[in-house]
Amino acid sequence: MDEPTQKRVDESWKEQAEREKRATGTAASPAGQAPPARPKPAGRGPAEELPEARFDLFISGLAMEALIALGDMAHPVTRKQAVNLPHAKYLIDLLGVLEEKTKGNLTADEGKLFTETLYQVRMRYLAKAGPAA
Repeated sequence: MDEPTQKRVDESWKEQAEREKRATGTAASPAGQAPPARPKPAGRGPAEELPEARFDLFISGLAMEALIALGDMAHPVTRKQAVNLPHAKYLIDLLGVLEEKTKGNLTADEGKLFTETLYQVRMRYLAKAGPAA
């Protein structure tokens, strides 16, 4: 690519980025001023905001999904309880893999939560699937 063409491509990209900044109101603010607040996306209320990403919530979420697959809880969308043992086993096995891979890297509280949660979902699975499982 020759030099004038390369420069035009670079300038075109910069111009497009600047236009997008101006359109969304995120252009650079004068020194000393805070940038304008970004508007919330339409349709997002407090109930729809996502929780903080934390390890304990991740483990609890997987365990909750396993309980739904075991038929112990209603599905949040369909509001129906249905047993799906293969999916429950997959989730429990996934929790087992995470337990093994995170060994030695968890706080005492995280380790206790993990061990107890995994024990509980395993016992519930055995109760549904029978001892042969």
